[in-house]
Amino acid sequence: MAVTSVTPHCGTLSSGDFIWTSRDHLRSRPSLKPSFRRRIHRWSVSGSNCRSEMSTPSPLPALPDRRIIVGCGGITIDYLATVAAFPRPDDKIRSTSSKIQGGGNVGNTLTGVARLGLAPRLISKIAKDAQGTFALSELERDGVDTSYTVVSPEGNSPFTYIIVDNETKTRTCIHTPGYPEMRPSDLPQSTLLSALDGARLAYFDVRLHETAIVVAHEEWTEAPSTPRALLTMLLKLPRMKFVIVTLGERGCIMLERAPEGTLETEKIDVDSLLATLNEKADTENQMPTCISSENMTLTCDGVGSISGRMIVGTAEKIAPAELVDSTGAGDAFIAGILYGLCAGMTAEKMLPFAACVAAANCRALGARTGLPFRTDPHLVPFLL
Repeated sequence: MAVTSVTPHCGTLSSGDFIWTSRDHLRSRPSLKPSFRRRIHRWSVSGSNCRSEMSTPSPLPALPDRRIIVGCGGITIDYLATVAAFPRPDDKIRSTSSKIQGGGNVGNTLTGVARLGLAPRLISKIAKDAQGTFALSELERDGVDTSYTVVSPEGNSPFTYIIVDNETKTRTCIHTPGYPEMRPSDLPQSTLLSALDGARLAYFDVRLHETAIVVAHEEWTEAPSTPRALLTMLLKLPRMKFVIVTLGERGCIMLERAPEGTLETEKIDVDSLLATLNEKADTENQMPTCISSENMTLTCDGVGSISGRMIVGTAEKIAPAELVDSTGAGDAFIAGILYGLCAGMTAEKMLPFAACVAAANCRALGARTGLPFRTDPHLVPFLL
């Protein structure tokens, strides 16, 4: 099974990130026949509940039996600098704080799942220089297995300059790719099979896969709306179980295919369904929430139809004084999704959990500083 984020970027949870999976790792739900009004379900963890858990923590459940995650993609070094306001051309300004930290989509996500208690293995390539040595040592300290990473004796490791604007709460990334790039011949079949041995999930950040660019173009940029894009992807990739698109501070949308054998249900246009769910979503709750439809025949003129359901998740509301840096928020969200899949979470529980992981990461400088550990009191209500 593969989980991937399309439209590679420098880590921000921004509009247009996709996550998909091709097998049923979510709990099957029986097809119900009530009217559409009763086909909307809501799930949330309130802020008050989270705070009460902080004062009286409960023992956490056991970790998933199968928790090996194999991640393939790029890792970098991030040079971060916060500034009072983004500089104008030819300006000379001082930073208010700075940090040097490992980065790269797959490196950030695997760090996140390691802190959540999973066992990640990294497939990547880096040069044997100061940046590469630093990147690998940092990952290893967080519990990421880097023994399957190719270290080139020559070349340079990738790095990124990141300017964090305190005024607009945005970040600007200037990336320098590494050399030489990873080739399939760098990874012998015996090494690949060893890396995949016992793995529950494989995650690709697509930085090393040109095919994903084609997929993103065909399924996303040419669709007139987000729901239509998600429906098109499920139709063109019949083994895909679900697809998620992130919407930054507006949360996320998930389209999930119904289990095989689900009875025919009423038809509804996907754009209309999204509008209905958005009207019912709890946008006032500070903590992330989730609202879903029942399994229905989701359709769109000129596209087609499938049997499935739509789930809309909101993002956690972060006070302006607490919001530090959005770098790596998307990678943190994916880490939460990967944990949820391994733990057998329902979509209604998994999406708010992943949003909470992403929000925690936005409260510190860099893509990894704020990544929460499994024992974080804010995560405990989702794990019980």
